[in-house]
Amino acid sequence: MRKFLLIVISLFIFTLPSFAAKIPNDVKRILDENFYNKEDIRFDGLITLPDSTIYLPLYPARIKKPEVVSIKQTYPANKSLKDLPDIVIFNNDFVLMKVIKDKDGNKTFANPDPMPIEVKTGLLPQDLLVPKGLVVPECMKTVIGSLKIQTKEDTGLRVKSEITEHLNPVVIKSHNKNLVKEVSELKNKLLYIATCYSKNIQVVEGENSTPKYALTQKSIPIDMKLSPDNKYLLVTTYNNNYVDVISLKDEQIIKRIELQSQPEEILVDSYEKKAYVSSPLESSIYVIDLKTMLLKQKIKVNGMCERLYLTDDSTKLFYNDKNTGIVWVIDIYGDYTISEMGTFPCVSKIVFTQNKVYMLSRSKNKLAVVDYVTRGLIQELDVPKTPVDMIVHKNNLVILGGNANEVWILDTKDDVVVAKMDLHTQGFSTTLTPIKNTDIVLVTDTKVGKYCVINVSKKLITKTNNLFIPVSRMVVIDKKYGSSNK
Repeated sequence: MRKFLLIVISLFIFTLPSFAAKIPNDVKRILDENFYNKEDIRFDGLITLPDSTIYLPLYPARIKKPEVVSIKQTYPANKSLKDLPDIVIFNNDFVLMKVIKDKDGNKTFANPDPMPIEVKTGLLPQDLLVPKGLVVPECMKTVIGSLKIQTKEDTGLRVKSEITEHLNPVVIKSHNKNLVKEVSELKNKLLYIATCYSKNIQVVEGENSTPKYALTQKSIPIDMKLSPDNKYLLVTTYNNNYVDVISLKDEQIIKRIELQSQPEEILVDSYEKKAYVSSPLESSIYVIDLKTMLLKQKIKVNGMCERLYLTDDSTKLFYNDKNTGIVWVIDIYGDYTISEMGTFPCVSKIVFTQNKVYMLSRSKNKLAVVDYVTRGLIQELDVPKTPVDMIVHKNNLVILGGNANEVWILDTKDDVVVAKMDLHTQGFSTTLTPIKNTDIVLVTDTKVGKYCVINVSKKLITKTNNLFIPVSRMVVIDKKYGSSNK
């Protein structure tokens, strides 16, 4: 077994605009004490309190450094932070401005007379996404700097979906007597769908067959993943050397993370709040800090990395070299060493469970089971024709055969196939999308507009739904995390 020390290239710290959106630690401490750590401080500086009150930070040209940071002044006067005053001025000259509504319902700031000098000379973070239609009092115009403010009429990324003009719905005959009328797990959900028929991301409500609208993109998405807090969609697109971070509530690109080459796959580490982004042409994996949305590392790897897989404990990152067919594993918490797991032709998916590595071969129609410790092959198993995806669900492996349009379930304790399901979709099944905290997995198709709903625990297809769009990627979130713009 060979080991190579990964070349971890120096940290990439972007050159931020002046007044970068970092809330001073002492100010954050005061917020924590007053709101029991339940306030949400977005990476661009916007602060949302538990009752949805919004504060925007104003940075002084030079932050003072008193021995103890405290509140110096409020407007109205003599209020505590829990009273939610309109203006909070700290003794380091840092200011919090509450977003309020004027008599016409416009979002704005308080406008006391006289306006405190700390407010008039402050500056909003220049990468801040402020609430749409914010009206800034005339005497405070200098706080804006070069910041752009969306008007109420600005729809952001939202556009009318063009999909329905080109595709017709597919009528599906049921082959399953157990089909349900409604899938409760899809109630109050939003489906964000990437398709090869459009560069835009289609947004579908629940079990509807047609998109409600779309989020415009410059080119067709390669991959998209949801952030751990369900607030942001990270997207890579063809012919673009960056990762877009879309705020789902605002339906705006809130951050664009520039890379040196074309990024492709995205893996999200919910525990460590990181994203791993592959760049096969550069033989690199980029690491993004999801708390700050900043690029932290660029890890040089062997070969053209694809089929990334992160273990549940966030300690091991697997990938396949598409040139050689060698599967590698990176020890994340060790010394960033890389070691070889073995060679398997045309790997379409890698997963890890029960101290075993499972690798699908799309060309051999086989599943290799490898002992992680010894790196020895335990066995090879037949799988449905053209296996394209695989996920771990409790003690089961769910395996999708693209050309076969079949789903097999394998018990990982004994590595025995315990169920086979024919999807009857007559297309090319593409991806398995699990619904978080449920037994439900959605099986999408890249050729025909439909998806199947599978209950893994019950080992049956509960429903097949029509879509006007074939699907290449899908992300499912609770509707409450989506746009409030109706």
